[in-house]
Amino acid sequence: MSDSDAPKLYAAREPIFPRRVSGVFRNLKWAIMIVTLGIYYITPWLRWDRGPELPDQAVLVDLASRRFFFFWIEIWPHEFYFIAGLLVMAGLGLFLFTSALGRVWCGYACPQTVWTDLFILVERWIEGDRNARLRLHRQKKLDFRKARLRVTKWTSWLLISIATGGAWVFYFTDAPTLLVNLVTGHAHPVAYTTIAILTLTTFIFGGFAREQICIYACPWPRIQAAMMDEDTLVVGYREWRGEPRGKHRKAEGADQLGDCIDCMACVNVCPVGIDIRDGQQLECITCALCIDACDDMMDKIGKPRGLIDYMALTDEARERAGMEPKSVWKHVFRPRTIMYTVLWALVGFALLFALFIRADIDLTVAPVRNPTFITMSDGTIRNTYEVRLRNKHGETRPFRVTVKGDPSLRVAVEGSPYEVVDVPADSTKLARIYVMAPNGSAPAEAERTAFRFWVEDTASGERAYKDSVFNGRAN
Repeated sequence: MSDSDAPKLYAAREPIFPRRVSGVFRNLKWAIMIVTLGIYYITPWLRWDRGPELPDQAVLVDLASRRFFFFWIEIWPHEFYFIAGLLVMAGLGLFLFTSALGRVWCGYACPQTVWTDLFILVERWIEGDRNARLRLHRQKKLDFRKARLRVTKWTSWLLISIATGGAWVFYFTDAPTLLVNLVTGHAHPVAYTTIAILTLTTFIFGGFAREQICIYACPWPRIQAAMMDEDTLVVGYREWRGEPRGKHRKAEGADQLGDCIDCMACVNVCPVGIDIRDGQQLECITCALCIDACDDMMDKIGKPRGLIDYMALTDEARERAGMEPKSVWKHVFRPRTIMYTVLWALVGFALLFALFIRADIDLTVAPVRNPTFITMSDGTIRNTYEVRLRNKHGETRPFRVTVKGDPSLRVAVEGSPYEVVDVPADSTKLARIYVMAPNGSAPAEAERTAFRFWVEDTASGERAYKDSVFNGRAN
């Protein structure tokens, strides 16, 4: 075998130009695209009154203060378990939808799919439908018309990409302020760098890489098989009904042909360029556009819809045997999907429960170990503690610090003659607290005495506590 006849390990990408199609699933994709892009671009501009000392942005990831704001919910650094819980719910939700409907996330809501759909829409507006774009692609000569269309398309893609990167950085600081700083050139270099990176990746991934990201870069196509079984609904071709293919002309043997007329409509609308009639393939993102295209063609030739449809492997066996397929609900509600739903709901209820029972005040206690304790001139044993007081209210609150356990212990706040610490609104304050035991107040053998720090918000009466240990021997 010559070198020229040897199989190639890599083939250059052949651009895909999906044809315009209309139907139920295409309309569903348009609706999801509008909703998801609307949420992404509009959310940073929603305002939420949090008082004079807090940002008025409804959704904000405040990295400087290490907090996350979501409308009336505020997540602090020590409450990261909320974020972890949401990630667990997202994973279980992905498992649930994949188990029920295959790669439905990839086909409808994945950011790569949504932005690629938007880029293809812009490309179709500027260059025309599939045939016009194919002719333009195959045109070797770069004349004025081709250059104008290319520049217009790429400029439109670039503006969308800039808006994408710009919307992302608005989630991390006050959006109106950042916009002014970006326009006037006073924004932090990190903001410009982030926008540039997201602009470049969106422009390349949505405009040029497209299906390559889904096929080669994304790991989910290779993982999804573990989430699916023979009852999972995926897009499939009823080969027993469509074969043999052929044009339905009045000729000998035409009545022996299947319903498929080999029009290639399903292939021409596919955003990843596969032929669903070849069976399930790793590249298929379950977008169902081929269903719309095939149903439209079946209507034109007077054949029943559903030659290409959502179906499961068990449906194939039943239909080949002349039986009715299972209902959609029997496919969706089965032990695996019910288990995922129950787990998803349990995590969600646990997060809601934790959210509603969490206190608006909190404290952490760290004993100062160097020295562990000191003996004062009158024989009093003193321990020092660094107590971090957390006030989640929107105004400054006075916190009274007391100790309970050994009645001989008394408390003092460094820098204050009182046992009260004023904690600013929606922040934490580190206070140095002294706990003292008078001479002779503790048993000779008591080198460690357990006690409890109590903190009371004198304005609302809310209380919080932490246990600690008093070190030292009072002789």
